[in-house]
Amino acid sequence: MNIYLFVYDLMQFCGHSWIFTNMIIRFMTFGKDSLADTFYSIGLVMRLCQLLSVLEILHILIGIDKSRFLPRFLQITERIIVLFVVINSQEEVQGKYVVCVLFFLWNLLDVVRYTYNMLARMGIYYLPLTWLNFSLCIPLYPLSVLAKGFAICVSLPYFESFGTYSIKLPFPFTFSIYFPYVLKMYLLVLFTGKYLIFQKTGSQHNWDAYGKKKIKSVPGLSQILTLSATSPADHCREVHHYLF
Repeated sequence: MNIYLFVYDLMQFCGHSWIFTNMIIRFMTFGKDSLADTFYSIGLVMRLCQLLSVLEILHILIGIDKSRFLPRFLQITERIIVLFVVINSQEEVQGKYVVCVLFFLWNLLDVVRYTYNMLARMGIYYLPLTWLNFSLCIPLYPLSVLAKGFAICVSLPYFESFGTYSIKLPFPFTFSIYFPYVLKMYLLVLFTGKYLIFQKTGSQHNWDAYGKKKIKSVPGLSQILTLSATSPADHCREVHHYLF
């Protein structure tokens, strides 16, 4: 199964690194003009990568991936909802700068994550990459949540104007679904859920810091990691699972 997971991580790495490199080169070549047509240039590959990421849920369910199910499920479904339901369905939203920012954050996180995963499949844990993988999400993940929320807010006027996904059933049902209300409810759930995750992560961090104060003699890095995990990767993975 490690070979299969390695191939999967390699495919995702190739896709996200192509997107990330394409965005950087286009921005260096065309400047701010490249931001408006980001979706048109990389949208197809982005959609393919996100659809492929659904396999990660299956990996967890059948037990070949030891990641936590709920955080990964929420992360993947959030991206699919924002990408396919919000951005892909509204052409007016696709040219907004927030789409470029969101894609940049997603791909930066994923390029590092899949690079780390590929090396981990081979039992290689490069310390700077390990630190980057589990530290980069601290500033970028909240920013990506804000970018997702802003993208949804930007799309609301267009969903209201065009009535996309809004449903009104005829008599005798007299039942209707106004999709902008659904998006507003989703925004509330999104930010509430992320707040609870960050709060839990902060509580875990405070608990770990309190426990370390009880240690009179401070051991080396490898000894600290050994106290809480069988390997450095196991220790980092436990902290990282709260966010992913």
